[in-house]
Amino acid sequence: MSRLTIPIFPLHSVLFPGGPLVLRIFEPRYLDMVSRCLREESGFGVCLIREGSEVGEAAEVYPVGTLGRITYWHQRPDGLLGLTVRGEQRFRIIEQRVEPNQLIVAEVELLPIDPPRALAKEHMGLVAMLRRILAELDHPYINLPKDFDDAGWVSSRLVELLPLEYSQKQRLLQEDDPLQRLDVLMRIMLQNEE
Repeated sequence: MSRLTIPIFPLHSVLFPGGPLVLRIFEPRYLDMVSRCLREESGFGVCLIREGSEVGEAAEVYPVGTLGRITYWHQRPDGLLGLTVRGEQRFRIIEQRVEPNQLIVAEVELLPIDPPRALAKEHMGLVAMLRRILAELDHPYINLPKDFDDAGWVSSRLVELLPLEYSQKQRLLQEDDPLQRLDVLMRIMLQNEE
């Protein structure tokens, strides 16, 4: 598996491969990071915060995150930098350091990309639910390439969009098998109905 050294953006959000993420950037460390990523045409890691906050001192993050690539940026009316990021590939942090400006830089190992997998018959209800949800959304989902036949794509979009706890989303990000991810998602939804 290949390794990269990338900056890490700790968030109270979980990004999946193929998924969009809209961000507002204002801290100098992240403005510098974005500038470098745009200049070098490189990505950065998005990791869920385990402890700490999105601003100030470097937060403690979960070890599995997703490499994100900037697909669009603009200066917002409020003066902040607006970004749209697309998830590319999951990774696991091998080691990390905190720069003097509190930017986390990590050596990461890229995890295997979900192979295309056909959905099981019991997952068709989830596909119908996802179609209904996406029909109601606009940016950044309106132009997102869709693959309702692929278990990885369907499971990732559902986890992004459903109102799950962050710890549940993280657990599902760490699941390597997209069919298993859908099974776990179905169990969570059944528990929430009880």
